[in-house]
Amino acid sequence: MECPDGELSVLIVDDSGIAGLNKRYLGRSGPTNVLAFPMQEGPFGTINPNLLGDVVISLDTAASEAENAGISVESRLDRLLIHGILHLFGFDHEKTPEQSKTMEIKEEQLLQLLRGYASEGH
Repeated sequence: MECPDGELSVLIVDDSGIAGLNKRYLGRSGPTNVLAFPMQEGPFGTINPNLLGDVVISLDTAASEAENAGISVESRLDRLLIHGILHLFGFDHEKTPEQSKTMEIKEEQLLQLLRGYASEGH
């Protein structure tokens, strides 16, 4: 993935907070695990090309999903953050099975890079 220096914001909220955003911006009821708000789309998307957007993660949902999967909350947060960032780059898993698979592969590649970086003591 080509990416010059870029900026994004990450917001960790509870289920109530993400449910409000989910309803307001996507028209969907209830909480979700992660939302992404790209800043490079729409009529003002070119104003600041280095501003990627916002990733919002529900800690409540992430913790519940981690417990159900038998993994650490940190591992689940890593995956959700990468998932949200991929959405900022235009990846989408809801349109077609092919796009879903492409996003899943890229997510796994980035997680492996992150794990490798962490194991090197960074």
